[in-house]
Parts: sequence; structure tokens; C-alpha cells
Amino acid sequence: MAVYTHLGAEDLARLIAQYDVGDLVMAKGIAEGVSNSNWLVETTGSGNSGTRFILTLYERRIDYADLPYFLDLLDHLAAKGCPVPRTMHDREGASYRMVEGKAAALIEFLPGVSPTRPSAVQARAVGEVLAKLHLAAQDFPHSRANAMDFAASAAILDACGAERLATIHPDLPAMIGHADAAAALDLSALPQSQTHTDLFPDNVLMLGGKVTGLIDFYFACTGPMVLDLAVTHAAWCFGADNRYLPELSSALVAGYESVRPLEAEERALFPEVAKGACLRFVASRAEDWLDTPDDALVTRKDPMQFAARWRFYADSGAAVLAG
Repeated sequence: MAVYTHLGAEDLARLIAQYDVGDLVMAKGIAEGVSNSNWLVETTGSGNSGTRFILTLYERRIDYADLPYFLDLLDHLAAKGCPVPRTMHDREGASYRMVEGKAAALIEFLPGVSPTRPSAVQARAVGEVLAKLHLAAQDFPHSRANAMDFAASAAILDACGAERLATIHPDLPAMIGHADAAAALDLSALPQSQTHTDLFPDNVLMLGGKVTGLIDFYFACTGPMVLDLAVTHAAWCFGADNRYLPELSSALVAGYESVRPLEAEERALFPEVAKGACLRFVASRAEDWLDTPDDALVTRKDPMQFAARWRFYADSGAAVLAG
């Protein structure tokens, strides 16, 4: 999350007035992430709508034709008891509005904090909730292709070019060939559902060991459930120094399989799927590093963090599910 477009207090008040949530009391920009402009909004409240919301203005990597999928998926999962925020619909029933030529949505605020150093108990809880989400989403009536699949990662790195990638780190251009190899993988026969595909700790809200919210579904898509698990594994099971944390890995996988056991083919392909998952973040972070405006309220993320995790899965990925 971030702030690219700056809306004045009057603009925000007019927008909030289109919803039955009371009057605007406070709006604070959220300077995290890289894709959209976000505000924490507080209102006087109305009915059972609550008083705190997240307002998102969609800036990048969003096809507005996909917004009904994203927002309806939230409502579908919330109705099934998954800890995801509801979409607030405006007075005309629309799930999003246009503001200064950009789409904007108001999302329910959920309590909790994102863990900075997750525990094994928290990792297991996330695994359980992810599997429950996958099962709850299997009867969702819509689908969306993965716009950030392995082929897209390869295309992004190719477009960045070896010369520009080398300005970030001299080892980064080598990832181009690895991404091309991942793009050749066929995952179509693996069990499918709707997937989050971006479940980093900062997209999970927790109170102690309980998951209270899964947020930021704007990379959600229809695809292999094991890819979603691999993304989550790569995001949760390494320390800040990229050291592998086997206790978190075991807990995450055990939590997931307590709800939905993996099939044999998913287990066999996990190392290759995890490598492809890492390359997605190598590619997107490299692109953002090169293209993010200097005056944006954004902290660039190092693509080499996931290049290091790619190396772990290349060398030791088969051991992740062995226990």
C-alpha cells in the first residue's frame, strides 16, 4: 500500500458521503507497499457499518474489469466465515466509484496487527486459514487469470534488461534465464481454486495466535492452490537475513494440511513452484525499483531478497515437505 495520488480533505469527504457510513472524521495516508494509494478512514458510523475503513485508489497493475472479481470474492469469502474484509457498497449499490479518472473502493477495516517476526503458532494459524480460504472459494462463480504468472515474471525481467538489472545488483541479470525456465512449467493439472497469491505477513492481521484478517486481495486469481501455499511459504519461512526457518515451515505446512492435505503431484512439484513464486517477486520488485518515482511515498523493496530464497528452493526445496 502507498500514496501516489493526493486527495484533499474536501475530495475525501465528498467521496465518503456517497456511502452510508456517516461523515468523514479522519483520513490518513498509508505509506507502505508499491501498487495503490491507500488511506485509513474514520467516520461517525451508520447502522452496522462500523467507523473505520480502508480507502483504496487503484493506481498500477489493475485492470478495472477485474475489480468486480476482487471485490465480489471478498464478499463471498466473508459470507462463508473467512476472516476477510467486506466491500462497502455505495448508496447506489456499486462496489467501487471513479475519482479523478481512477477507481476507488471502500473496504471494511479489520482489527489486528501484522506480525514482524512470526512465531510457529502464527504460521500454523495462517496455514489453516489459507486452506480454509481455498476450500471456501472453490464454488465462487467467477474466475480470473493470473496476471503475474511465471510467464509474466519472465517478460518483466526481459523488459527490464540485463544492463538495468545489473544497476540494482550484479547477480540479478542471471534471474532472467531462471524465469524463462519457470515460464515453461505447466501447472494446469494441479488442483485449482481462487487464490490470494500475495499472503505476506503484512497482508495478515493477527491478535496473538489468531488470524483476524487477510487483506490486499488485488493479486487474487484462479490457479493452483499449491502455488498460493508456495508464495506464503516463501514470504513467511525466512528471516530478515534470508535464513530458512524450518520451525515456521513445518508449522505452516502442518496447519495447511490439517485442513487440506496436499496431493502427490503438488508435493512433487513444490520446489519448482516455489522457485517460480520467488521469481515473481524478483521481477516485480526489480521493475518497481527501476520505475517508482523518486517523490512517491514508497520504500523500495530489494529483489535480491527473493533471489536468495530462489536459491534455497533450488538447493533444498525438496526437503520442505519431506517431514
